[in-house]
Amino acid sequence: METAAMLDELQRKANQNSDIKKALLETRKQKNPVAAFCRKCQELGYPIYEMDLISAGEEFYASMRRSTNGGGENSPMLEGEDDFYELFFASIEIVTGQ
Repeated sequence: METAAMLDELQRKANQNSDIKKALLETRKQKNPVAAFCRKCQELGYPIYEMDLISAGEEFYASMRRSTNGGGENSPMLEGEDDFYELFFASIEIVTGQ
């Protein structure tokens, strides 16, 4: 399963289970929140590592840029579209308004 698909599935679980959501949100308070998040993902059965988050976001963003106006200099700048970590938390925080 690809990183984006694992994050989508984990997002659905977090929005349905308050214990999972709380555990994931708590990782943001750690000294190294991305590493803590990845460890929690692994504990929950999702083999997500720090480099997976980075490369998945970059690959997604590069693909999106290539698909707009031929991917040249006239492609729109997209803000934050390559940060799957932040997008994940934004999606679970919106549901509860945290």
